[in-house]
Amino acid sequence: MPVKLYIDDVRNPPDDSWVVARTAKDAIEILDSGLVISEISFDHDLGEASELTGYDVACHVENLVCDGEMAMPVWHVHSMNPIGRSRITAAMQYAENYVRSQYEC
Repeated sequence: MPVKLYIDDVRNPPDDSWVVARTAKDAIEILDSGLVISEISFDHDLGEASELTGYDVACHVENLVCDGEMAMPVWHVHSMNPIGRSRITAAMQYAENYVRSQYEC
């Protein structure tokens, strides 16, 4: 059964249908667990003590998608950090463009 992944250290997801990752490390572990991830919502800043951000998770998703290890999920960025939002968006758009380019004649 597909999983929706909500990545945020403080906020809660819109409803109980989401699996929550409070750190980038937790999110990456979920992504690498073999679960089918159908949708992801990203926050960028994941706590003051964290060295990893939502952008690091987005780059991990990008690599998984481009390596054929994960299908392209539906994605959202709910981060209030404008630079972080832009970086996550760029990584996810790259993955989408890569997937699109594989199906072009």
